[in-house]
Amino acid sequence: MFAMLGVILTSCSKQKSSSSSQGALSSNAAERVYVAPGEYDEYYGFFSGGFSGQLSVYGLPSGRLFKVIPVFSQDPESAYGYSEESKPMLMTSHGFIPWDDSHHPDISQTEGELDGRWIFINGNNTPRIARIDLQDFSTAEIIEIPNSAGNHSSSFVTENTEYVVAGTRFSVPIPQRDMPIKDYKGNFKGSLSFISVDKTSGNMDLAFQIMMPGFNYDLAHPGRGKSHGWFFFTTYNTEEAHSLLEVNASQNDKDFIAAINWKKAEEYIKAGKGKKQAVKYAHNRHNTETHTATSTIKDEVLILDASELPGLVYLLPTPKSPHGCDVDPSGEYIIGNGKLSANLTVHSFTKMLKAIEDKKFDGESYGIPILKFDDVLAGVVEQPGLGPLHTEFDGKGNAYTTFFISSEVVKWKIGTWKIIDRKPTYYSVGHLMIPGGNSRNPDGKYLVAMNKITKDRYLPVGPDMNHSAQLYDITGDKMELLLDFPTVGEPHYAAAIKADKIMSKSRQIYKLSENKHAYVAKSPNDAKVVRDGKNVHVYMTMIRSHFTPDNIEGIKVGDKVFFHVTNLEQDFDVPHGISMLGANTTELLVSPGKTETFVWEPKEVGVWPFYCTDFCSALHQEMQGYARVSPANSNIGLSWSLDDE
Repeated sequence: MFAMLGVILTSCSKQKSSSSSQGALSSNAAERVYVAPGEYDEYYGFFSGGFSGQLSVYGLPSGRLFKVIPVFSQDPESAYGYSEESKPMLMTSHGFIPWDDSHHPDISQTEGELDGRWIFINGNNTPRIARIDLQDFSTAEIIEIPNSAGNHSSSFVTENTEYVVAGTRFSVPIPQRDMPIKDYKGNFKGSLSFISVDKTSGNMDLAFQIMMPGFNYDLAHPGRGKSHGWFFFTTYNTEEAHSLLEVNASQNDKDFIAAINWKKAEEYIKAGKGKKQAVKYAHNRHNTETHTATSTIKDEVLILDASELPGLVYLLPTPKSPHGCDVDPSGEYIIGNGKLSANLTVHSFTKMLKAIEDKKFDGESYGIPILKFDDVLAGVVEQPGLGPLHTEFDGKGNAYTTFFISSEVVKWKIGTWKIIDRKPTYYSVGHLMIPGGNSRNPDGKYLVAMNKITKDRYLPVGPDMNHSAQLYDITGDKMELLLDFPTVGEPHYAAAIKADKIMSKSRQIYKLSENKHAYVAKSPNDAKVVRDGKNVHVYMTMIRSHFTPDNIEGIKVGDKVFFHVTNLEQDFDVPHGISMLGANTTELLVSPGKTETFVWEPKEVGVWPFYCTDFCSALHQEMQGYARVSPANSNIGLSWSLDDE
């Protein structure tokens, strides 16, 4: 396959624009992605980190990596998950879990338009949804999802960010209990969680869960425009097999797209039809005033059973083992990409409503009506490629679908279902992304393909290569490959937004006057060292180019020393770091105006240095200090030096 697809890319500098069909940009590829020193990229691109558990920020079209936002995994660069303030963000009902598998980011919306306030992303392994605040590009909140396993069809938002969804991939016994795996069929259940989002603060809450049959729930997208109020989920393993799924879960000619009427769910809840179930899940939230996270264990969830509540869920037959589930900008067309199907199936929302009204059902599954395939079908894209996965839209009436096996992106026309263009990817593409592609108003300038195999694209670095992302110009009739660049982890999905929707709102400092951390020192005069039994609290300040205090004596072997460090700078982009010899943790990297804490438990007597880890001034090397450790039975009292000593 690679011999067939691995054609050498002809130098784009030779591609001359002879007509408008060549695209709006007429110069060579290098110039079209070049962002000169001091100039800005047009888009922020947010790429999931997959098995890194993080979210990476790239500039588009340059492909430059700007930042890795720690979300579900500890990060030694920023001390996320290591500092005492951030450790609660990684708490779950299973305890402290410093890793996850992050898959699908989605940006908040207002009236179907990306608003650039927050971005949400799912943790797949230990089911969680995170909210990242795009004012300071930091993780603001993480909520664990009970009754779920393999939180894959997540985290997609409704067009006014009323809800973020979190759909289980693996069905499990609900509530969890000891039972034979062979009894899977009819006994295991799936759950679809709807997480409400406060319109002002962004704070999340697990509003309700819909209990579903024991299928696998793969991906999801919200309705928009005319279909706002609905959510659509692909399913596979409608056979309810529990072993050798590559064979046993591929028997049925059609699986389903589950159409969820969440407006109806709200009506049922208002009518008191929901049932509360005892559960246990963590809800973690960071406070921007105290700079400290807290973790709270919640103990119940509201359940709606799809098999008992008419009109809540309908099943749309879709060939075969569908993976991607995508809705066009108008909200009329729902595309189901069957991994094992030769064609792309496109359902009509209008026809779906008509079929529901006319009760054109083809039986039911666990009490949920199955609509007749022909009655909801809008059209079929005939034999477009091998292994279809995901579809995005350019806002100009075109759709673009990735094909994993034939390693290509295919462009086709909505309504005529005719193929317009196809371009190879390198290699085995999974998701693709068009800025705003999951909104009413996509920005059809670029397309990014996220590939699973890299092979010969970059200098070799051993048997495992970083995955590649490839940038295409889609302004003309034909797609043009402009750039590829390596990515962090395994990006599954990405979201992009015009830079000017975020830049003007970006935080530059944390105001020291608003710092309400319990151990803040707002000036060098507030610095002190306090003993509380064997706990020692160091109230420390940092500013170019010294720590206060910088010499501490009276610490003893067996003490637990808390360094509460405040960065007094009030200037943009002047963080300071601190690291302590023998501390079993990472450094701290403290932003201007913030307070963060690390713990040091000295085990040996001696004089131990600490220093600034982030180059901050010409006298950066002089930014250091010492802590003296005496024997546990020492009578030496605490003392420290201040600036004027």
